Amino acid sequence: MADNNFDVVVIGAGPGGYVAAIRAAQLGMKTACVEAGGPSGGLGGVCNNVGCIPTKALLEAAMYARKVGALKDFGVTVGEVTLDLAQAGKRAKQVAGQGSRGVGFLFKKNKVESIEGWARLAGGGKVEVAAKDGTTRTITGKHIILATGSRPKSLPMLKIDEDRIWSSDTAVFPKATPASLAVVGAGAIGMEFADVYNAFGSKVTVIEALPQVLPLEDPESAQVVEKIYKKRGIDVFTGARLEKSEAGKEGVTLTLKDKAGADKTVQAERVLVAVGRAPIIDDLGLEKAGVQTDRGFIKVDDQLRTTAPNVYAIGDCARPPLLAHKAMHEAMAVIEGIAGVGHGMVDYGNIPAVTYCHPEVASVGMTEQAAKEKGYDVEVGVFPFSANGRARTAGETDGFVKIVRDKKYSELLGAHMVGAHVSEMIAEFVVGRHLETTVEDMDSAVHPHPTLSEAIGEAALAALGRAIHI
Repeated sequence: MADNNFDVVVIGAGPGGYVAAIRAAQLGMKTACVEAGGPSGGLGGVCNNVGCIPTKALLEAAMYARKVGALKDFGVTVGEVTLDLAQAGKRAKQVAGQGSRGVGFLFKKNKVESIEGWARLAGGGKVEVAAKDGTTRTITGKHIILATGSRPKSLPMLKIDEDRIWSSDTAVFPKATPASLAVVGAGAIGMEFADVYNAFGSKVTVIEALPQVLPLEDPESAQVVEKIYKKRGIDVFTGARLEKSEAGKEGVTLTLKDKAGADKTVQAERVLVAVGRAPIIDDLGLEKAGVQTDRGFIKVDDQLRTTAPNVYAIGDCARPPLLAHKAMHEAMAVIEGIAGVGHGMVDYGNIPAVTYCHPEVASVGMTEQAAKEKGYDVEVGVFPFSANGRARTAGETDGFVKIVRDKKYSELLGAHMVGAHVSEMIAEFVVGRHLETTVEDMDSAVHPHPTLSEAIGEAALAALGRAIHI
């Protein structure tokens, strides 16, 4: 007979869940992790299987597809080039599979019991797990961690059917390249897929209801990306309201009002709905266990405790932002808090955001506008990559590094970047803010030459009013 009593039961094996399970086991707690699987799941969750990892594999393919045409300038002449998005999708699936198997290996290494099935809270520390074969197993946990993740949102007038109207789950593993693709929603997911499909030859249209693409980013960052996308032949409608949609055998017709109030019609072979994600909180037995919700999320306090004793929630199901790295850090904070080893909670004001389109967009902290609204007297420094030697050698001169600093104490309030590899560079600002670094400190740190990272030091100088290379 299987032992059904555990110190920690984790529900969900995505980035938050599997990290929580592994760390709990490392700290000597008997741990089980329950994962329902399904088309969007499996060990590693949405992020590894149909989200973060495979989409980045597609974006890498898009980068090569786009660069191949410019190789002649670098002294490399290639023959006829053919683009195969289905093959890129196949590779993306292989990469995702490696990650999922890796989580399974780590579970075995750390003696985490992996249980497949749909978990429901039964109250009193009990969890009922319904397996695919119809059997039910009841397990108990002294502590229960809800890490159930999220699913793509639909729209009332644009119901996802994964045929003509896609979610990101379908777009990430394309069977062929559609002649045209309309992307509804210009957040990180929408802009990344717009990049991929444009690079592989689809006629792409981006439709966003808010005034700018990448609505959560600094307006200057959004303007640069929109300009580049339009240059590539992508049609971009911001401030546009979708009025209706009509799906037929040949495609989908979208009717919208643009920001000037004019009626527009967009016809596309496929439509990708990228208007965000919704927490998975249904059919989990929350009411039975006394777990309350708030505006679609599981209600938690500042220690990520739910309204039920010894039940916690982390990641997408708990509260924004819906980011894998935020979920991972919440997992560590909760488990180490349970174990009494004092990890401390997550600094929600210092979580970086990255969009992996080309050029990449990365940010942390406040935008210039947000800082002013909070009453800061700010000074801004901007350094363009066109003035950076390493960017010029790579032919990657689009974008900039922007620093927002508080004049009084020279506190680094925010950093905003557009350009090649800024997803890697943003961590310098995250660490700097974590250590309460001043902008003078950012300038004083020696950055190697020639590197893209020099733009950080140069932007710091610009924020201090003494730029050198511009």
